[in-house]
Amino acid sequence: MMTIRVLIVEDESLIRWSLRQKFEERGYRVAEAEDGRSATQALDTGTYDLIMLDYKLPDLTGLELLRRIRKVDDEVVVIMMTAYSTIESAVEAIKLGAFDYITKPFQMEQLLFTVDKALETTKLRREVRELRRHLQEEYGDDSILGQHPSMTKLLEMINQIAKTGVSTVLLRGETGTGKDLVARVIHRNSERAAHPLVNITCTALSESLLESELFGHERGAFTDAKTQKKGLLELADGGTIFLDEIGDMPPALQAKLLRFLEERKFRRVGGTKEITVDVRVIAATNRDIEKAIEEGKFRRDLMYRLNVVTVVLPPLRARGDDIRLLTQHFVARFMREFKKPVTRVNEPAYEKLYNYGWPGNVRELRNVIERAMLLCKRDELGQDDIVLGRAEQQPWISDLEHFALPPNGFDFEKLRSLERQLLRQALARTNNNQSRAAKLLNLSRDRLRYRLQKHGLL
Repeated sequence: MMTIRVLIVEDESLIRWSLRQKFEERGYRVAEAEDGRSATQALDTGTYDLIMLDYKLPDLTGLELLRRIRKVDDEVVVIMMTAYSTIESAVEAIKLGAFDYITKPFQMEQLLFTVDKALETTKLRREVRELRRHLQEEYGDDSILGQHPSMTKLLEMINQIAKTGVSTVLLRGETGTGKDLVARVIHRNSERAAHPLVNITCTALSESLLESELFGHERGAFTDAKTQKKGLLELADGGTIFLDEIGDMPPALQAKLLRFLEERKFRRVGGTKEITVDVRVIAATNRDIEKAIEEGKFRRDLMYRLNVVTVVLPPLRARGDDIRLLTQHFVARFMREFKKPVTRVNEPAYEKLYNYGWPGNVRELRNVIERAMLLCKRDELGQDDIVLGRAEQQPWISDLEHFALPPNGFDFEKLRSLERQLLRQALARTNNNQSRAAKLLNLSRDRLRYRLQKHGLL
């Protein structure tokens, strides 16, 4: 439990003594000052949760000192004490930020009641400040880590979207690339941040329940609808709704969502009244939407409506040294969380991480590092601590010696295309560092440059 720090600024020693006794009985840590000069020194050398301030001091007034206090600390709670009470002085003290104004002689019970209210205010302010700090740390721009050029462009686009009034955003990317995080960052950095962010996964509920969750329902709309219920679109009014896995939304609901996106109006299930809301819709999918449209599983007109602004999140395997950056971030995070002395990752472990395909992307990397940190018994993570899933491999890579020319021949252009793709991935993985890319492909730097020129990649 945190110790409360109190500064008593009072020229009468008996009052200072009696207040100190009461506060120390409560376990507070108390400092004293008998005039403005010593109070200023105390403020320069310490921080306080509460200041008991006399209105009339030998060298200056309490109001003058209150102005100085506010320049040093605009959050500390100040209670004024005075034997010279006037309406004007009380109003002036409150204007300058005093929490309350107590007249001498005061009842100790009354004063302690006021102190309790003041400290509760301090506690709430501290909690709000900590919550804001947490939200900024968790959902601010810095929470999306990445130095690869693709991530730099992504962050610029997210910031631009957040600051504009674009009403519909589509996030596309493989599973685990952080689409939900991007949605939260867009919301928290927009003018809608003071309003709700609500999210729903379109595959988590049956079609009827999903409709009710999104649009709400009227009493008696169906068997269990005993009361009226507001849907998530209503609850998100003024804010943002995040529709995850939109590619798997049932076709009937796609039509109703399309109407809402076009008119920004909807009816509750079983209702007749048109409800208008102002929400930003962020939808996300890892599906091949174009293929789903061809197969008749997703509406083409809904795709057009969602596709106002599309953000494509790059897979981890194409982000080069971001693997190292993210690994260091997760190691530091779990070191604090698990109170482990593991502070670094050795190079063989990094090599193992780089050579993996990461089908689960950043989410999978986080889980791998969390497990490694939990079980590691040394001060560094090694390759034996890194437990990976089965990396996706081309069959020919694992056993080239037994590869046989097919009876109908082989399209050699496919091999050239594969070489070009490997060169691109090596450059992406090393942030365009040709020396490291050459090492990754077991080539000399000159041979790498020759192949890059041949494929037009220089």
